[in-house]
Amino acid sequence: MSGAARSMQLLPNYLLLTIFLLIVLLPILGITLSAFKTDAEIVAGPFSLPSEWSLDAFKRAWTVGHFNQYFRSSTIVSTAVVIASTFLSILSGYAFGVMRFPLQRLVYFVMLIGFMVPFEAVVIPLYHIMNRFGLTDSYWALILPQIGQSISFGTLWMTSTFLSMPQELIDASALDGCNRWQSLWRVLFPISKPAVFTLVVLFFMWTWNEFLLALVMVQQESLRTLPVGLAFFQGRYTSDIPLMAAGSLIVAGPIILIYILFQRFFIKGLMGGAVKG
Repeated sequence: MSGAARSMQLLPNYLLLTIFLLIVLLPILGITLSAFKTDAEIVAGPFSLPSEWSLDAFKRAWTVGHFNQYFRSSTIVSTAVVIASTFLSILSGYAFGVMRFPLQRLVYFVMLIGFMVPFEAVVIPLYHIMNRFGLTDSYWALILPQIGQSISFGTLWMTSTFLSMPQELIDASALDGCNRWQSLWRVLFPISKPAVFTLVVLFFMWTWNEFLLALVMVQQESLRTLPVGLAFFQGRYTSDIPLMAAGSLIVAGPIILIYILFQRFFIKGLMGGAVKG
């Protein structure tokens, strides 16, 4: 088949992908432009360029809207959850994927229950448990449940990753004198980095966007995370579209940045899992 004929055959696919790309990008473009405009310029058209690129809306959202506090809370919670969940997921994945111990299948199934049960079904009992231990209205009420929820998926992900690795490599490391800890971090971890980075991106996205847990567990405004803060912010400043757009970009910006930084590892990890599965 000639190059021209092949291009014509693929043309409908390219057109369809272009349509979906526009559907995704146009709202983002409209929100981004709105954050730099005045109310009068927004009425003139959602996709028109602002007469002056001003950061006033971002400054007001950061201070007046208390997004500085929300951003700090989201950063603290997300950092703690991602680090702890990734580390524990690597350990549990290694245990279930490489090691053999009694009742392994039963323990593995119990670990996955947290991934299979909808979070909405346990949030009220979880609130009473946290309240009994005096952990509500604290960062611990946001960090601990999300670590437990994340480890369930992380165990499934990393177990699949370690199961796909050659047994000969593990046996060779043992013959070279490596104990299990050294075999994990010196041999298996370096070649599992794409899967680990994919897990980091997923954990960060889920934790950063978590709304229900922060809404239920936290009442103090200084402890609210960005999604909850944005929801309350909308109720107060619904008519101020530039301010709303700026607040939305502050919430979405870190996720976009993290994805851009880890995009290569993220795609490689997903494709590797798809091929091996």
